[in-house]
Amino acid sequence: MNIIEELYAVIEDRKANPVDGSYTNYLMSQGIDKIVKKVGEEAVETAIAAAHNSKESTAEEIADVTYHLLVLMVQMGITLEDMEAVLRNRR
Repeated sequence: MNIIEELYAVIEDRKANPVDGSYTNYLMSQGIDKIVKKVGEEAVETAIAAAHNSKESTAEEIADVTYHLLVLMVQMGITLEDMEAVLRNRR
């Protein structure tokens, strides 16, 4: 299992078994609008870091946007396999 699969599984588990103080559970409790705002915010921060040609900051922001996208996927019932199928079809 790679890190994306591991993180997706943790997020799924948080949805099924909420943990007090969990940021993932906080996002999910706030609903889709909050999650979408975080995805957008992190995407903008990724673009800004890349525009400043900062490899380290860009990698950190990519990790942040990836996490928030995974939360969005779990919240919406989109599996990693669903996403992979889209990518394969586009390839």
